Amino acid sequence: MEKNQFQSDMLKALGHPTRLKVVKILSDKEQCVCELAPALNTEQSNLSKHLSVLKKAGVLVSRKDGLKVIYAIKHFEIVAIVKILEDITKNEVSNLHKSLLGEEIK
Repeated sequence: MEKNQFQSDMLKALGHPTRLKVVKILSDKEQCVCELAPALNTEQSNLSKHLSVLKKAGVLVSRKDGLKVIYAIKHFEIVAIVKILEDITKNEVSNLHKSLLGEEIK
């Protein structure tokens, strides 16, 4: 697979709100679907589809633990990417707030 295609697929996988939430939750610790579904307020079948997309894109890995499938972040750098997005969002919201208040944005 071409490098740019791999990177694009990974970013696309992160580009869905539910999948982004999954990555944020898994950045703290690995979890099974049965733990993730209630945290995301979604059905396990729907969540399994999102987990499959993330795994196929190289964002997550999984392992069996008895009857459970445990998911984890494959590369720690993914967490850093999400943190950068959080920082950008915080700055954008702050700038929007300042703009609405008529303050100068630096």
